[in-house]
Amino acid sequence: MTRPSAFLRGAAAHAISSNGRSRRLPWFATGLGLPLLSMGFLLPDAGYQNALRLDLALTEVKPVFTLPLLFNSSDLVKAGEFGNPDIAADGNRAVTVKVRRGDTLDRIFRRENLDPAQLAAVMAQGPAREGLRVLRPGDELHVRHDGATLLEISRKLDTFHTLNVIRAGDGFEGRVTALEYQTRTARATGDIRSSLFEAAARAGVSDSTIMKLAAIFASQIDFVLDLREGDHFAVVYEEMWHDGDKLDEGEVLAAEFVSQGKTHRAVRYQAADGRVSYYTPDGRSLRKAFVRAPLAFTRVSSDFNPRRMHPILNKMRGHTGVDYAAPAGTPVRAPGDGRVSFAGRKGGYGNAIILEHGNGVTTLYGHLSRFAQATAVGRRVHQGDVIGFVGATGLATGPHLHYEYRVNGKYMNPRTVKLPEGSTSIDGRERPRFAQAVAPLIERLDAGHSMLADGKAPASASDQTT
Repeated sequence: MTRPSAFLRGAAAHAISSNGRSRRLPWFATGLGLPLLSMGFLLPDAGYQNALRLDLALTEVKPVFTLPLLFNSSDLVKAGEFGNPDIAADGNRAVTVKVRRGDTLDRIFRRENLDPAQLAAVMAQGPAREGLRVLRPGDELHVRHDGATLLEISRKLDTFHTLNVIRAGDGFEGRVTALEYQTRTARATGDIRSSLFEAAARAGVSDSTIMKLAAIFASQIDFVLDLREGDHFAVVYEEMWHDGDKLDEGEVLAAEFVSQGKTHRAVRYQAADGRVSYYTPDGRSLRKAFVRAPLAFTRVSSDFNPRRMHPILNKMRGHTGVDYAAPAGTPVRAPGDGRVSFAGRKGGYGNAIILEHGNGVTTLYGHLSRFAQATAVGRRVHQGDVIGFVGATGLATGPHLHYEYRVNGKYMNPRTVKLPEGSTSIDGRERPRFAQAVAPLIERLDAGHSMLADGKAPASASDQTT
């Protein structure tokens, strides 16, 4: 299911007083649009969750930091258990404040004619220090006050958690309230007509879930070029419900994708040691040593071609890699573990990075706008790490990534070269446990009806209440 953020995993609990503390489909172009170009492409297992989040740094305004982070965690409380009836008294004013560009909490206090001297007491609360530390344009703060005296300030942290800071005597108490919800299992299927996202929308599946499904099969299917009309998917996934309303979608539990007549299947399994990953029904890991492309959900603007006419030099010059068109600033991720052997300016490549992956395999990334902060010669990188950002440096007609794959110095077509396997299988001793755990998921994947057809939780052991 959807997990709390790093803050929420440690956030809030007992109140702390401040006094004390067939035809090829252009599926992406007709899908979500450019903000999803930078989506990570690794399997969403425990070690690779970060690769699944959307990289929206390009479209967001940089956040404003109110105060340094000094956070002490506390326990979550249930929504509705924390409140102050005095704040509803006559004469009190309740307002919703929308954060503007450049706003800090101090600036908001002054704009709302609140005594800024109260800010220190508010931020003395552990939950408030973290929950109000970063403000972004468009965020909403719900404020109750009596003249210049602040009575309550609250902020929705995510779908399931709300920060409340409420006056208590001469100080404040801070809590993060957690909304109780029920987890249900749903199944959806779709046929590709014009795009994967259009098919998902017709099936009632969220964009985030379909992105996870695509990430699961990233090492089996090239979602840039391989989709065809008539391809088919089925997905079993979690849904979170509260008072009859669907709040969100969670983990993908099982999935099937039929691409050009070939069936790919995956099940989510948590091993005895707690590790979570995706496997084929017979127990082979879907996480490979390499994924096909360092960018997800984009288009190939120039394929591997040893006799290509160069668009700038206007002469025959072999194209030794693949060009992926993407917006400037799109994150570029390492397709496999390796070591940075070069990072800098490299002639027509512009800003470029070369990774060594072992066994004679090297990869090159050209025309980058800039390098990731952690990218330096000699540094180790892991599959899914951001190493740089798409640009148009060097000999480039527009923003794109030039990607090369070499084996012992020989240029290979990145789209067709046989990639290192590196996958693992379920250990023989754990196979009975695996078979027992995934059998209901496979059965659910094969089912032809929706568990949520009536909109109510079914009487099934697969359902949970959280």
